[in-house]
Amino acid sequence: MFGKYLKIVSVLLVLSLILTACGGAKEGSSPAPVNSSDPAQSPSGQKEKLELNWNVIAGSSFQLPSADKDFVKKAIEEKFNVDLKLTYMPMGSDYKNKLNTMIASGDIPDVFFSEGIDSNAYIKDGVARDLTGIVTPESMPNYFKYWVKEDTLKMYQVQGVFKRAPIPYETDLYRTFYIRQDWLDKLKLNIPTTYDELIAVMKAFTEQDPDGNNKNDTYGFTAAGNGTNISMDFPQFLNNGMVGDTYVENDNLIDVRTDIRMEGILNDIKKLIDMKIVDPDWLLNKNGQQYEKAQQGKVGIVLGMGRDLAFDNNPAGLQMKTKQITNNPNANWVPFHPWEKTGTWIETIPGNPFVISSKSPDEKVKRSIEILDWLAGEEGFLMTRYGLEGVHYKRDGQKIEVNQEAYTKDIVDNGNFIEIYGWFTPRKPEVFGFDIIDPNITERDKQIVEKIRSYKILPSVGTSLGIKEGMDLGGMRKRMNELLIQVLFKDKDASKWPGYRQEIMNKYGGKAIFDYYAEQVSTAQGKTITFKAEN
Repeated sequence: MFGKYLKIVSVLLVLSLILTACGGAKEGSSPAPVNSSDPAQSPSGQKEKLELNWNVIAGSSFQLPSADKDFVKKAIEEKFNVDLKLTYMPMGSDYKNKLNTMIASGDIPDVFFSEGIDSNAYIKDGVARDLTGIVTPESMPNYFKYWVKEDTLKMYQVQGVFKRAPIPYETDLYRTFYIRQDWLDKLKLNIPTTYDELIAVMKAFTEQDPDGNNKNDTYGFTAAGNGTNISMDFPQFLNNGMVGDTYVENDNLIDVRTDIRMEGILNDIKKLIDMKIVDPDWLLNKNGQQYEKAQQGKVGIVLGMGRDLAFDNNPAGLQMKTKQITNNPNANWVPFHPWEKTGTWIETIPGNPFVISSKSPDEKVKRSIEILDWLAGEEGFLMTRYGLEGVHYKRDGQKIEVNQEAYTKDIVDNGNFIEIYGWFTPRKPEVFGFDIIDPNITERDKQIVEKIRSYKILPSVGTSLGIKEGMDLGGMRKRMNELLIQVLFKDKDASKWPGYRQEIMNKYGGKAIFDYYAEQVSTAQGKTITFKAEN
């Protein structure tokens, strides 16, 4: 009888193993949607510890501390039973080159930040995984509840496939020029309100020793060209009526950097460079270095992004860093914009995506999605923006009161490391209804926000813009940048631009790309939008 029982148990065990094998996910298939209410799928129910590799962007001044001080890493690894390895660098050519080297060697990160154009190449080359059934309201409830609408996600797709998803983005636009008010005061100048006044101030900042050190070591303006492109921080774009990067004008799609009117913009930038009032290294500056030069007291005007870039107590910002580095307690960066009433930029649409490796096993994909959604929710957002509850802040309902002493000691003095984990969400506590009581937010800071929010913002095209199979957007933009730089540094003037433009449109596929853009905008706006490729 006992032998018969053993045989029955053995048969049942074999059947069980067969059924389990048949029910498993096939290689390359999408993992089952994550249901956070299902204990079997919750992090606490996962027994196998997984190693995850992510590539993310972070400011050059941010550094991860030793493991014993990194409470975010500890929380993520314990909560999701993973060993999370982050590779982080500032956005720009170095990040892109490192990522491409890893991909070429087959060492594709499980999750990685990508710029929009690059994501198209990753999709085309089979590097990006299909996200159908992976990025869903069921698997990422926080992502969809607080940050991204399903309709927005649909408009964000390219090449007719769902292989990229937008990183939660800041809908409030904090794009503004900043200027050294203390330099203006020393030279008895006013904040410029027109283009001519702006150029005059740049000239004065270069030639009249605004920092009083009796050295000819300051410039009026700088930007970041990352060694390859003309920064749209240059005010000559706005002075020629070109606001934003892509917009609609009289039912025509305008792509600013390939527009025929770039001839006038290029001539104006050449004049500015010839005046020698712009940092001569602007083209080589990597993203972030323009701010470093501002903080070092080398330039008096920059264009900045971000709500708190010049806040009094932002340890990585213009104001605090400039005071520390230059040993000048009177240094004072203030926002201004000569085009604040006519339009400073266009409305925000989804920006850069996150991509998941096509080579990552299903369980790694599932675990990464869980972590991303945790970052997009209340708990993850608070930890990656304000630290630990009861240590770095206290919470009373939706009221968050920051303990600045503890925050500085544990976070700021350790490389401001939580900002690296904050790559996935903008600092926008109002989406959760939080009221942040931060003793570091001064009246001056509040005035900065009020000032920037008063600027006029113009309508966007209303949709993300994608390309079709066979279109080489990266190649077209690369050639465009080469020709723009050639005009600035090799040609005597911009008179050859119309011919260069035709090369971009015809030889490099610009017309086909922008015609397709126009079709997408027509659908989004419910009317016919066209693109003019002829000069």
